[in-house]
Amino acid sequence: MSLDSDNITVERLAGTCGAIVRGIDLSTPQSPADIERLKTLLDEHLVIALPEQDIDLDRLEQFTDEFGGRSVTPFVTPVEGRPNVIRVIKEPTDELNFANNWHTDLSYLPAPPAYTILHARQVPDAGGDTMWANQYMAYETLPDKVKEQINGLRTTHSAGLAYGTGGYLEAVAGKSSMGIEPSKDAYETRSHPLVIRHPRTGRPALFVNSSYTTEIDGMDADQGRELLGRLMMHATNPNFTCRLRWEPNMLTIWDNATTQRPCHGENYLTRVLDLQV
Repeated sequence: MSLDSDNITVERLAGTCGAIVRGIDLSTPQSPADIERLKTLLDEHLVIALPEQDIDLDRLEQFTDEFGGRSVTPFVTPVEGRPNVIRVIKEPTDELNFANNWHTDLSYLPAPPAYTILHARQVPDAGGDTMWANQYMAYETLPDKVKEQINGLRTTHSAGLAYGTGGYLEAVAGKSSMGIEPSKDAYETRSHPLVIRHPRTGRPALFVNSSYTTEIDGMDADQGRELLGRLMMHATNPNFTCRLRWEPNMLTIWDNATTQRPCHGENYLTRVLDLQV
């Protein structure tokens, strides 16, 4: 597929989401029309990977600003002098990947980031792939009876189990090279709709994940856990996913409101502004 008169091509990663986009050079400033074109591609594919983007951290931050503005990643040590950039590390001797469970990025915040931008610097000879799951499809394929049950419900999200003092990541700190900063603040809770409507497309998407969604607000605890368990398993059905094999200097952008993902290799990551869901 090619877009307008430019030498831009789009190759789908899978039938459900994901695309490789070639012919765009991010080393130079992007106009508002350029950014809108990228966001339109994200509206359709949810995840877009742009190979051969040889940019430094200054340009990565500038591009993030062009895309909407920088946001922070709580509880992770940022790159020195760059509070909005984190280095995602997986050394050969590490036993665990960072963010190795299915999750929607920072869903525990009052307003999670709208997009995430991840730039690969070093990739392994094998492994280190990233997967995403399409949460539009997760909602659309639910039985009508379940949709009726969950429309209008809200859920509680918290980073406590992962990033809280005494939480999982503190307990396994010696198994990863990531700079994690456990905090009691991670136990704070936020409420979000169980089904959101995307602010650009207006389409409904499932918004629960096994890393940060802890309960369904106002529902009996046992019933809530049972329903959440079914929804979380459904949300990451392999039929909803795409898989990306990283290359050095590949830059990938994804829509946080409509995707979940597990892990990735060694890259530099920025977040793009907050998204009210």
